[in-house]
Formats: sequence, C-alpha cells, structure tokens
Amino acid sequence: MPKIDFGKAAVRTASNYPPDLKKAVEGREKTVLGDVAGLTQFGVNLTRLRPGAASSLRHWHENEDEFVYMVEGELWLVENDKAEVLLRPGEAAGFKAGVPNGHMLINRSARDAVYLEIGTRASSERAHYPDHDLAFERGPDGVKVTRKNGEPY
Repeated sequence: MPKIDFGKAAVRTASNYPPDLKKAVEGREKTVLGDVAGLTQFGVNLTRLRPGAASSLRHWHENEDEFVYMVEGELWLVENDKAEVLLRPGEAAGFKAGVPNGHMLINRSARDAVYLEIGTRASSERAHYPDHDLAFERGPDGVKVTRKNGEPY
C-alpha cells in the first residue's frame, strides 16, 4: 500500500559535516519519508528544527533541485546576498540545480519549526559552501567531504 507508515521512517539527526562544523545543525531531525515509499528519483523528508538550529550550512547544489514547504512554525531563509526572508506555514521556497545561490534555513524562534523538503537524487553531485572551506561530492566511489581545493577535510 502506498500510504506511508511514519513509524517505519528513519529519523536522522547526524550530519556529514566535519566535527568543527556540526554545531550549526544540532537540533535538526529529518524523518526520511521517501525511503519508506521506495522512492529513488527524489527524496522527501519531514524536517524539524529546534530553536536555534539550522537546516544546513549555507550551500548550493550543482545537480540537485531542492524545494521546501513550511508546515509549522517560522524559519528564516538566508541566501547569497545574506538577505533574509521569513517563511511561515503554507509558504515555500525552491532552489534550482546549478544556480550558485547559497541558502539555508534558521530557526530563530522559541518553538520548533517543521517543513517538508523534497530534492533530486542525482547519481553524482557536488555541493558548494560559500562561507566555509568545504565541499561535498557524491559519485560512483561514494561520498567525499573535502576542502574546496579537493584535499581531505
């Protein structure tokens, strides 16, 4: 049956970030719904950010589109020019692959915020982090987290 049993969904709190950069996403919980449905072309997560938590470090993807839809609470969307836009329930934002607009969501409120995130599952990917000496690569040999010049982190 296609109906998703939330009880079967993994809840991820871990991050691939190096230890010195993980603090930004402490308080982030991703309920991985797409995997429960067996989806392979795109991922779907119901993500909860506790007060003070960020969705990620500011980043952009070469090959993956991203879309977020606010369900509960308020989050600040921070983009390349450091402009900030408040997102509330029923509002959404999208990020096209290959557009170098570094973005992240931050919960600056006193209560949890919940949003749905949907993104492409490209077979190869490189994510850029404009504020940090960090790069993320996924390819046939697996995942690599490196410095921008390709050196291991």
